[in-house]
Amino acid sequence: MSVEPLSGLTANADVSETHFYYFAYGSCMCPVDLKRSLAEKTHAYVIGPATLKGHRLGFYRRSRLRNCGVLDITPDPHSTVQGVLYRLPWRLSDRLDEREEGYTQTFVTVDCNARQYAATRTYTVLEKLTYEIAPNDWYFNVVLRGALTCGLPEQYCWQLFHHMHRLQQQQGSAVA
Repeated sequence: MSVEPLSGLTANADVSETHFYYFAYGSCMCPVDLKRSLAEKTHAYVIGPATLKGHRLGFYRRSRLRNCGVLDITPDPHSTVQGVLYRLPWRLSDRLDEREEGYTQTFVTVDCNARQYAATRTYTVLEKLTYEIAPNDWYFNVVLRGALTCGLPEQYCWQLFHHMHRLQQQQGSAVA
């Protein structure tokens, strides 16, 4: 596996660089939904499905905007997270930060197309809950649409589906 030369930005990087790598694992996996926030088409910026080792997904934040649980990543040496790797123009950086309100930038190494991409930007929840909150149907569908559209492994898509469905069922029975 080769390591991709750093053309993304790190926290101390020179802003004259033109692009940065971004690993999306939630609703931003869907290029159509990402377009809504970034105000331009994002399909052309997709590099492909990517894997983040040593982390797992969880719904550890309630979004005020969406009024439901939204995805986060947490360290777990025995797990991996699948997502989408983008190579975004630097001019979209501020808009992406605005979209990710309640999250903070962090930098990770992901595997994509038999290469490692170091110093890849992703986001993690600032104030994590100690329990998971179910996504609503809209968020559920956007996450799955992104995973399927961008070619994440079928088995992972099914795992994601079952996890979100189980949370919705648990939340529904707790309310009833």
